[in-house]
Amino acid sequence: MTTTSPSAPDHGTLSYEQSGVNYDLIDPLKVAAQRAAAATGEHLAAHGFSEVTASRGESAYVVDVGPFYLASIVECLGSKSLVADEMQRLTGRSYYDAIAQDTIAMAINDLITVGATPLVVQAYWAAGGSDWFGDAQRSQALVTGWKAACDRCGVAWGGGETPALAGIVEAGRIDLAASCTGLINPKARLSVGDKLAPGDAIVLLASSGIHANGLSLARKLVERLPQGYLTPVEPGVSSLSYGDALLAPTVLYSPVTEALYRAGITPHYCANITGHGWRKLLRHPAAHTYRVHTVPDVPPVLKFIQRHARHDDLEAYSTLNMGAGFALFVPAEQAERTVAVAQAQGVRAWLAGRIETGPKRLLIEPLGLEFGDDALQLR
Repeated sequence: MTTTSPSAPDHGTLSYEQSGVNYDLIDPLKVAAQRAAAATGEHLAAHGFSEVTASRGESAYVVDVGPFYLASIVECLGSKSLVADEMQRLTGRSYYDAIAQDTIAMAINDLITVGATPLVVQAYWAAGGSDWFGDAQRSQALVTGWKAACDRCGVAWGGGETPALAGIVEAGRIDLAASCTGLINPKARLSVGDKLAPGDAIVLLASSGIHANGLSLARKLVERLPQGYLTPVEPGVSSLSYGDALLAPTVLYSPVTEALYRAGITPHYCANITGHGWRKLLRHPAAHTYRVHTVPDVPPVLKFIQRHARHDDLEAYSTLNMGAGFALFVPAEQAERTVAVAQAQGVRAWLAGRIETGPKRLLIEPLGLEFGDDALQLR
């Protein structure tokens, strides 16, 4: 287990549950909602369409409309905007260009897991009052960052909603979300795990830091830091503050998946490594053993969180992305080319492991970690 420095206060372990997020309470609602929603799929038949049943419980929902598939997703940013607000107070700088990218990434990085090309993004910006929009610097940063992320992913910004919800959203705050619609064409690009099999390679794509998951924990940790968000992440090495490190924008992975398609590579399955950390590698319901033999370097901000939250590796890898933001499961003979295609798009990648016959479990061999079938219950 990683420990704090000798001069640090003797704090105990800070769990994700202590920061206000308890997946044991949240996940049962998700499962109940999915089961109720599944019964509504039959309504598509009245329009001559049908759902792709295997997309139920995946990161995006897929509808068969005949010559191609349509995929859709809605995602919210979460609490990362609170870090941006506090850092603006401390530094005078607006970070909402990066926050915009985070919000779009939450939707697009989920949508592409099923093989979709993102087409249209819609914005939902709900403020605690009209005054939020009156900060011209912040508002313009949000608009500029949103368009830049759309341009990077080649998607149209279709429109959105900007309600002022005093009494629902806290005054001075904003709740950000994005929905995205995509196209799976040709249909052979569909990636819902039906081809996933022992022998497939696991390729991991690098994260830029915490992305937009685990922020409740990261914000709670500030209470333990002598300089709060301005605490250096790597004292003596860099002046980068904890707040600035947390606000590194989430990587947009659709340029990689689009480049893979152009290169003739269709992943057998994909996983967006967000909440639940590396347990997301177990997302597909089939019983396989996922053996990881190479782990990426952990970004300094995540090492910092692990050290100060007093997390052992099991807790850290079950909560945070720990340097891997996206997983591609590809035929073994295409693994090295997949790495090369990703890196040509400016995203670091690793051939990290393989799928084997065996019970459903994730083995992270360099760290001696194992997650079993009960580590992730999303269906």
